[in-house]
Amino acid sequence: MRALAAGVLLLLAGCAGSYRNSSVAITSIAAFDTDRFAGRWYEIARYPVPFEEDCKLVSAELEPLAGGDYAVDMFCHFEGVTGPGRLMTGTLRRQGPARYRLDLPAAGYSGDYWVLWVDENYRTAVIGQPGGGAGWILNRDTAIPLDRLRAAREILDWNGYDLDPLIFVNQGGPL
Repeated sequence: MRALAAGVLLLLAGCAGSYRNSSVAITSIAAFDTDRFAGRWYEIARYPVPFEEDCKLVSAELEPLAGGDYAVDMFCHFEGVTGPGRLMTGTLRRQGPARYRLDLPAAGYSGDYWVLWVDENYRTAVIGQPGGGAGWILNRDTAIPLDRLRAAREILDWNGYDLDPLIFVNQGGPL
């Protein structure tokens, strides 16, 4: 999502570029609790993706479905525009432990979405695309504590992501 979403991330539209060094191995987390991951996530940072262009204040709601899948409602407000914003609905289909296929039909997007890290209490998560076309730092609240932000950035770096193009989103709380 920009929110997650966006990202979630989400990783959109066959991004031609990559934000990560493909020679670095990328891994999703093995011990992943699908029930604890459900719920609302706020986008704290993201890599530029077409389906989130001009979005701000992105959030995503993940509702558990059978087999570890999720229904996704991703919401974004547009930069400089007042009004209701845009809702993108889709599905995260489980492909393996903490590995999903995100489908956002209205955005014309489908892509891999891996949970690279989540803190012990499922308050902060790092999402990435194996090909490096997108990535997100998500949080349960609009503000993220510095220690978890630092940890999330370290996870992106460890998985080969270039931190320079990362866009921080001001959800209204301190970053």
